[in-house]
Amino acid sequence: MVSKITVTDIANYIRLSEIDDNEKTLLTNLKKVAVDFIKSYTGLSDKEIDKHEDFVIVVYVLCQDMYDNRILYVEKSNLNKVVETILGMHCVNLLW
Repeated sequence: MVSKITVTDIANYIRLSEIDDNEKTLLTNLKKVAVDFIKSYTGLSDKEIDKHEDFVIVVYVLCQDMYDNRILYVEKSNLNKVVETILGMHCVNLLW
């Protein structure tokens, strides 16, 4: 479930050995941006997102990409193919 992803989970995924308060804040913000992007892209609510386990990997991949590039947004034109495929499978938002 996306709602159960912790800062530690994200840190482990992106292979951070130590997390200070600044890193915790950054990772918390990255998760929020990733979840907001998923909701915007798919048209699903928080509750609906939690029903799909494959969104967990989407959150991880988006967070890693934003962390690696030190940006707090997701470029729609440059989405990872796995992320794009998973989001497309659950998309009810026809605006994309």
